[in-house]
Amino acid sequence: MNLRPRQKIGTIPWEPTSFGESVLGTPLHVWRPAEECRVLVFAAIHGEEPESTIVLSRALRHLTEPSPHCAVVLALNPDGVSRGTRGNANGVDLNRNFPTRTWAPDPVCHRATMNDPRDVELSPGEAAGSEPETRALMALVDELSPESVVAIHAPLACLEDPKSHPLAHWFAKRVNLPVVDDVGYPTPGSFGTWCAERDLHVITYELEDASVETLIGVHTPAFVELLSGGFHAE
Repeated sequence: MNLRPRQKIGTIPWEPTSFGESVLGTPLHVWRPAEECRVLVFAAIHGEEPESTIVLSRALRHLTEPSPHCAVVLALNPDGVSRGTRGNANGVDLNRNFPTRTWAPDPVCHRATMNDPRDVELSPGEAAGSEPETRALMALVDELSPESVVAIHAPLACLEDPKSHPLAHWFAKRVNLPVVDDVGYPTPGSFGTWCAERDLHVITYELEDASVETLIGVHTPAFVELLSGGFHAE
């Protein structure tokens, strides 16, 4: 696939489709592949991780036409991104809202910064799958039926993949991140757990704690290669 020259990467040259709405009615957009979907890539399930959207958007903007086999969601939590909050407009951590066997109604805590204790409380939702963004993503996964999903987060600097899939190791060679079995703490009601219970392969792609410019330089080329059809098991 030919790529756009640097002077043209200020826009995405084709339009997405909507696969749902956020709590505040913001459309949830997906850039669909030209052919069957093999990989779904999404960013910003946590609104406090906008660097994930920027890295993925920059990669998508290099393409002249839709990816052959990758679907792209640039911001699963647009209300959180616009408000600068980890949770959605209801104060729900969407990555603890999926209907898994581990979901629980207790508040979930996260760190304000990497050096702080986990003492900032969010809700996992009034019930499992209570949030429109959660339900929309589940429906999109069911519709697209991808072989793999890549969920981009920050800033733990690893590739979490309990299945140690070739795609995780393909990324690892390009971005110098370790492939790990887990992120080191429980994640009840997470998207990853929901996928594991459905035997759907997922990589939780954790960017490192670095400037946006550094992250673009390290990670965007790998996503350009993936979206343009360059992944082959090595």
